[in-house]
Amino acid sequence: MSAKSVVVEKSADPKETPRARRGMKRPLVHVLLSAGLLIMSAPFLWMALSAFKTAGDLTASPPVWIPSEWTLDSFHRLLDKLDLPPYFMNSVLVAVLVTVANLVFCSMLGYALAKLNFVGRNKIFGLVLGALMVPGNLMLLPLFVLMSKLQLIDSYAALVLPFAAGAFGVFLMRQFMQSIPDELLEAARMDGASEWYIFWRIVMPLVKPALATLSIFTFLGSWNNFVWPLIATNDPDKYTLPVALATFATDPNKSSGSNGMLMAGAFLIVLPVLIVFAVLQRYFTQGIATAGMK
Repeated sequence: MSAKSVVVEKSADPKETPRARRGMKRPLVHVLLSAGLLIMSAPFLWMALSAFKTAGDLTASPPVWIPSEWTLDSFHRLLDKLDLPPYFMNSVLVAVLVTVANLVFCSMLGYALAKLNFVGRNKIFGLVLGALMVPGNLMLLPLFVLMSKLQLIDSYAALVLPFAAGAFGVFLMRQFMQSIPDELLEAARMDGASEWYIFWRIVMPLVKPALATLSIFTFLGSWNNFVWPLIATNDPDKYTLPVALATFATDPNKSSGSNGMLMAGAFLIVLPVLIVFAVLQRYFTQGIATAGMK
C-alpha cells in the first residue's frame, strides 16, 4: 500500500471530519447551557416555590426547596395587609400606556430613518445611537426637574411621558424595517398610496415580530420600573406594584415575619410578565433572529 493511499484512508475517517467533531462537542454545549439555565433560574424557582410554602418550610434548616404542604396562606395574608388591586391596576395602566406609545412612536421614527430620505437623517440616527450609550440612572435628575417644571409630579403623566419612546425601540424598528424591500414601497407609491397608508397598511403588518419583541422589552421594563415611580410619586394612590410592595416590606408594623408574603408579592409581580412572554414568544423569537438582517 502506498503512502498516498494511507493518507487518503486517514482523511476519510469519519471521526476526523468537521461534522463529526461538531457532533462530539454538541453534548458538551448542551450540558453547559443547561447548567447556565439552572443557575439563572434558581432564584426565580426559589421565589415561586417559597410563595406556596408554610411558615415552617420558610424557616427550615437546611432550606427546603419543595413545599412539604402547598398553601395559599401567604397570598391571603398579603391581600389582608396590603390592598393590591389598586396598585396592580396602576402598574397595568402605566405599563400598557408606555408599551402602546413605544409601539407607535418608535415605529414611526424607525420607518422614517429606514425608508425616507431627508436632510439630517444620519445625524438623527447618530443621536439615537448616542442615547443608547447614556445610562438610564443619569437621566433621573433631569427628568425630575422637567416633570417638576411641567407640574406633572405625582401624576400618571409623569410615569408615562418620560418613557413614551425609547432609543432602543427606535433602533430595533429601524433595523428591522430596513429588511423590507424598497421595491415593495416604490410599487405602492406608483399606485398612488400615501406614506401614511404605506406605513400602516404595508409596513406595520410586515414587522409584527419586531413589534412583539419591542412589546415584551417595553412592558417588562415598565412593569419592573421601581426607581422612577418611587421618585415621581408621593401619593400612595399612584404607587405601582413594585413601589407598594417595597414600601410594605420596609414598614415594620406590617411586614413583621413576612418572608412568605414578600415572596407571594414578588410572584404576583413576575406573573404578568411571564404571561405576556408566553403569548408573544413565537414572534419574539422570530424578531430577535431576523432584526437587522438585510
